Amino acid sequence: MTDSVSQQLSDTHLWSFYGWWQLSVCLFAFLALMAIWWHIGRKRGDLGQVWLALSVLCWSISGAVEVAYASTTDSGPLLEGWRSILSLFNSLFILFALPWFRYIPTAISGLINSKYWYFLVGLPFVFSLMATFSKMFSVYGGGLISELDVYYAVFTLVFLGYVLFWSFAKRRLMMLAYLSIACILVTFAAQLYKLSGSNVNLTLFSAIFKTSLIMIFFALALSWVKELVENVLPPSEKLYLRLQVNRASHRVQYQINLHGIPGQTNSDLILTPALYDLLLKFAQRKIGGDHWLEIKPKKDLRSSKEYDINDHNQIKRLVHSMLDGLFGKGCWSKEQHEIPLREALFELSDKRERRMRLRLPAENISILNT
Repeated sequence: MTDSVSQQLSDTHLWSFYGWWQLSVCLFAFLALMAIWWHIGRKRGDLGQVWLALSVLCWSISGAVEVAYASTTDSGPLLEGWRSILSLFNSLFILFALPWFRYIPTAISGLINSKYWYFLVGLPFVFSLMATFSKMFSVYGGGLISELDVYYAVFTLVFLGYVLFWSFAKRRLMMLAYLSIACILVTFAAQLYKLSGSNVNLTLFSAIFKTSLIMIFFALALSWVKELVENVLPPSEKLYLRLQVNRASHRVQYQINLHGIPGQTNSDLILTPALYDLLLKFAQRKIGGDHWLEIKPKKDLRSSKEYDINDHNQIKRLVHSMLDGLFGKGCWSKEQHEIPLREALFELSDKRERRMRLRLPAENISILNT
C-alpha cells in the first residue's frame, strides 16, 4: 500500500513538473515567434509564422491542463481528451501555416496552394474533434481518443517534413534540412509511442520532440530573416558586370559575372548565345554613350526595320536566366528577387516609350575576349 501511494505521488510530481515546464517554455516560444512576426512578418502580410506560433501555444495550454489535472486522481478520460483536442489544434495550425511557406515542393504545391486545402485539412479535424468529445464523455471508450490525434498528427508530419526539408534546402542550409528530418522522425516515433500507454517514456519523448520542433521553427524564422537580409540588392552604382566569351574549353562558353550582390559567393553565370548577345548589346551601348535600345512594338508588322529588342519576353528570359544562376532554379521569387534585380539592372525611358538601357554606370561594366 505504501509503495502504491509513493508511486502515485511520484507520478503526480512528474506530471506537475512536466506541465509547468511545457506551460512556461512553450508560452515563451509562442511570444518569441510572435515578436519576430510583429517586427518583420506583419509588414509583409505573412501569416505563416502566426499559425506556427499558435501551434506552439496549444502545447502551452496543454501544459496548463497537465498542471490542473496533476493532483486529480479520477480524471483519466477527461485529461486524455483535452490532450488529444489540443494536439488536434496543434496539427491544424501547422497545416494552416504550410500555404504561407515561400518554398513548397512542386509535387505538392498544387495541393497546398489550392483553395481546397483548408477543406482538406479541416474536415478530418472536425471529424476527429467531434469523435474525441464523444469519447471523452463516453463510458466505453477511452482507447480511441489517443488514436484520433495520432492519425491526424502523422498526416501533418508527412506534409510538414517535406516542406521543412525543401525550405531549408532551397536556402542552401542542408544541415538544417537534415536536422528537420531527424526532428520529424523523432516526433513520428513519439506519436506511435502514444499507443503503447507508457506514460513515463511518453513524457520523455514528448519533451524531446516539442523542444526540437520549437528550435526548428526558430531556425526556419531565422533562415527567412537571413534570406531577407542577404538578398537585398544594393544600388546599381555598387553592382559590377563583366562579360566574357571563354574559348579555352572544348566548347565556347558565354560567361558573365555580376558582382556586388550580398550573400553570393559565386557570381559567374553562363548564358545562352542569344541572351549573351542581348546583354552584350546593352553593355556596348552603355559604354559607347548611345545608351538606349528600342523595343519592337507589338503591332508593328514591318519587316524592313530591325529593332534592338523583339519583345519584353527577351528581357524576362535574360533576368530569369541570371536569377537561376545566382540563386538556383526555383530558389527565387518574383517579388523578392526578380523585380528588384530587373529594376537594378535596367531602366525604361520616361519620355520615349519602348526604350530601355542598363542602369549600371559605364565604369562598372567590362567586356573581355569578345
